[in-house]
This record gives sequence, C-alpha cells and structure tokens, in this order.
Amino acid sequence: MSQCPFSNLLNPDTYAQGMPYQALKNMRQQGPVVKMDDPITGVPYWAVVGQQELDFVSKNPALFSSAKRTAFPMEMPQDEVDFIHSHTIINMDPPRHQKVRRIVREAFTPKRVNSYEPAFRAHAKEILDKVVKRGECEFVEEVAAELPLVAILELLGVPLADRKQFFDWTNTMMFADDPDMSTSIEDGQIAAGECINYALTLAAQHRKTPMNNITGALLDGDVDGEAISEEDFAWMFILILVGGNESTRTVISHGMRLLMEHPDQLDYLVQNPSKIAPAIDEILRYNTAFIQMRRTATEDIELGGQQLCPGDKVILHYHAVNHSEDVFGDDAMAFDVRRSERMPKLSQQIRSFGIGQHFCIGSHLARLELQVMFEEIIPRLRNPRLQGEISYIRSYFVNGIKNMPISFDINT
Repeated sequence: MSQCPFSNLLNPDTYAQGMPYQALKNMRQQGPVVKMDDPITGVPYWAVVGQQELDFVSKNPALFSSAKRTAFPMEMPQDEVDFIHSHTIINMDPPRHQKVRRIVREAFTPKRVNSYEPAFRAHAKEILDKVVKRGECEFVEEVAAELPLVAILELLGVPLADRKQFFDWTNTMMFADDPDMSTSIEDGQIAAGECINYALTLAAQHRKTPMNNITGALLDGDVDGEAISEEDFAWMFILILVGGNESTRTVISHGMRLLMEHPDQLDYLVQNPSKIAPAIDEILRYNTAFIQMRRTATEDIELGGQQLCPGDKVILHYHAVNHSEDVFGDDAMAFDVRRSERMPKLSQQIRSFGIGQHFCIGSHLARLELQVMFEEIIPRLRNPRLQGEISYIRSYFVNGIKNMPISFDINT
C-alpha cells in the first residue's frame, strides 16, 4: 500500500489545511497508478495520478463505468445509486449519457454562452462596487461566490430574490463532511429535497409559461422520443446548480489567493491586462475545483503497470495530474501566470474540466465567468493582502475555501 505521508486520499482531513502539494508529488513518484486503502469505508481503491492513465480511463467508459457505483468518490448504498444518482448525467454511461448530454449541450453552446458576457460584466462591476470603497472584504462570500451563483440561477430561471437560499442549500449539500458548513448528512439530504421541490415548481411554471433557458431546454428535450421525467429534471437541476456554482467560486477564491501569494505576478497582470485571459488556464491548473472523481473497472485490465479486476474502485485525481512534472516540466509545482506563453497548448493539457465523454459541459461558461471576474478584480482591488487565516473546506471532493478575509488599497 501507499507509503505517502498521508494514507488516504478519500479522508477529508487530508485537505482540511489546503491541498497537500508535496505529498501528491511523492505519490506521483511512486507511479501513475497507486493502490490505496480507505480505513474509513473499508473499500480499497486505485489512485490514478498519471495523465496518460487518467485519459485512458476517461475515454473508455466500457472499461471504466460511471454508472455502476456513480462518478462520485464517496461510498453510498447501492439502492441510492440505482434510484437517485442514476438520474444525473455525471453518473451515466453510453449510450444514455450521449442522448441526455445532447439536450443539456444546447444550453451551453459557445455562441449562447458568449451572449451572456455583457450581463456577466455588469454583475461583476456591481459586485466590486459594493466592496471596493471599504478597503476590505470577506472575499469568498462577498466576491467569489456572487457571479457564479447569480449566473447559474439566471440560466436556470431562479429569481435572484432566492439567491441566499440557494447559497445555503448548495453549501449544505456539498460540504456535509465539514462541521462548519453542515451539521449532518441528514441536513444535506433535506437541502437536496428542498432543491428538488423548487425544481418541480419551476417545471410547473414552465408548462404554463415556457422559459428559454437551461430549465426550458431540459424540460423540452427528449431521449428516444420520450420527454425527460420530472425526477430526472430535478436531479439534473441540482447537478447543474452545484457544478455551476461551487466550482467557479472555488477557482476564483484560489486564484485570488495565488495572486496575493505572488505579488510580482499580480503586478504583471495589472500592467498587462491583456494577459489576464491566458492566465486563467494557470489558475485552473494550479488549484482544480473538483479534486477527484470515481470510475468502476468492468473487467480485468492492466493500467499503469497495475492489474485491476472487475468491480475495483478507481479514483481519478485531477489535482495530482495537473501538477505532473512529465506534462508541465520541472517547475510544475510552481504557479506561473505566464506559463501559457511558454506552453501555447496549456488549455489542452490541463484536466480541470476532465476529458473524454464526461468533459465538463459548462467549461465555456466557467471560463467566461473567470475571465470577467479577474478582469474586474485585478485593476480595482489594488495591493490586496490577507487579513487573517484562510479557512479551507474539509472535503476530498471540492477544493474549496470557506473564508478568506482580505484588505486592499482604497483608490481615491
């Protein structure tokens, strides 16, 4: 078994103080696929930390299933897998996956997403207007969380008046392992139930007054001539809500942290605003929002020099792969906003959005939000610095920050 400083990639305590960069490097040095124990659940797993191997697993769903035990890394009862999680696209295999994805894809085409840019820009300016004259803010909730939540709620047809309720629901659902974010697993289930009821109310509204948004696209779509069931829609609603909110919030938060930790690089972007957009790839690479996903082996197969058996649990560790020295060079552990100037194909090498059939369908939306936010943040929050400790989310799934109080110069 692994001889890493930590023994389990699926222990939330592993990430409670931030990403264990050096320990993950030590793991990569053991090989691209490492056998691990999970004393918490008793289910051992293979950790995939090599890019070539991660790509092979991701591109071969017949060999590595998302549906058998879901794509989520946590363990759950099989009846929950069959009757709840099977309704979400992330937990589907071909051919059903492609048919459902086709419906969702129409709401995320580059042309449609690009049309949101003026509205996103206006929201971003309003967000900064609220804090810039104070000289300080709690960056995560007051800045990083705002645009992703506003954007995804608008695209789903949720009134902004309900924004705070959805902020609380998504936190409760996603971070049940963190005592500061949720009191129990049951609370997470209750929050999911509230979201489902809300989604069903939206579905009823759409039948009376059709909506031209993601909700409308899902409800009007069909798979093999049959409309998406309301149950399928409700779970898809939750997945899109969480995926479109938590992930981008996380990347914005870590991006700001990294820029504060590297003031010379922040100054480079202040002086060269045209370089902000290409710097987004390095921010995405360095602190991936979703740490890891799961697949289940369906037959005997060799992977990265290891022999896997049917039913074996396979964990795709995107963060470890995004720091691979084999791909990004000897300075892979360093943060460098100019990396894309040296690596023109950087966007194709990062695995922050996955790869293969489950490549994040909202990646274009996320990139637009990140670009707009940093283009507004960097020139306006001048000389930012940390005002207290960063509080990380205790989770092995989402690489999030709970609190990050900052101060900055007030422009007169």
